[in-house]
Amino acid sequence: MTDKLLYEQDDNGIVLLTLNQPESRNPITDQDLIDALVAACERMQNDQTVRVAIVTGAGSAFSSGGNVKRMAEAGDERRANPIGTRGYYRTGIQRIPLALEKLDVPVIAAVNGPAMGAGCDLTCMCDIRIAGESARFAESFVKLGLVAGDGGAWLLPRAVGLSKAFEMAFTGDTMDAQQALACGLVSQVVPDGELLDAARKLAKRIAANPTQAVRMTKRLIREGQHTRLDTLLEMSAAFQALVHTTADHREAATAFVEKRRPTFTGR
Repeated sequence: MTDKLLYEQDDNGIVLLTLNQPESRNPITDQDLIDALVAACERMQNDQTVRVAIVTGAGSAFSSGGNVKRMAEAGDERRANPIGTRGYYRTGIQRIPLALEKLDVPVIAAVNGPAMGAGCDLTCMCDIRIAGESARFAESFVKLGLVAGDGGAWLLPRAVGLSKAFEMAFTGDTMDAQQALACGLVSQVVPDGELLDAARKLAKRIAANPTQAVRMTKRLIREGQHTRLDTLLEMSAAFQALVHTTADHREAATAFVEKRRPTFTGR
């Protein structure tokens, strides 16, 4: 375990994951943090009481991405051992997008400040992004003579479209919260002091729905990003057959007929 990632779950089944290195602006390249993020995803996947997750950063930044100082210190080693560097990425930061992609629990990024490089890509690994007014975003790898080693070339175009993704990746320029809203990178911008409340309100609206239907809906949308239509239709039919057997579906249908508010149990 590490105190670099805080895991808190409330009575509504909402987990708050907080990147907790405010003094260094929450980099996400340390191995113990990566291990903790992956473990948190596995924990949430296997815990049926978890309905929604929120990811945010402690302090004034969401995440600075990589630790540039450490990157500079390791420069000679990286140049001398490219095979080792490939392994460093595969067993390190690349595990985060894979873990989040496998996770059926909806994930909201509450972007409370700068999200740079891998920090920007981390927001794209989440399903929904809400920004505080002080949020900033940059796909800034080219500024350091690098490429996105964490899957940004796959993630960013799916968040903002191909043209905007090229613009962000080729220039490395920073955009503010309103620019991020305009290009669809985030779905809401709220005052900084209201960010977590806004994220929790949205999370509660999601958590109010039947857990299994929400999880399967996320899986279908994620699979639909790279699956043929006929394959997705088969998967949809199989998932529909499963949710028809749930207690929550029966409760929803009965409550609709009886004109009352349903009570869901997550089963």
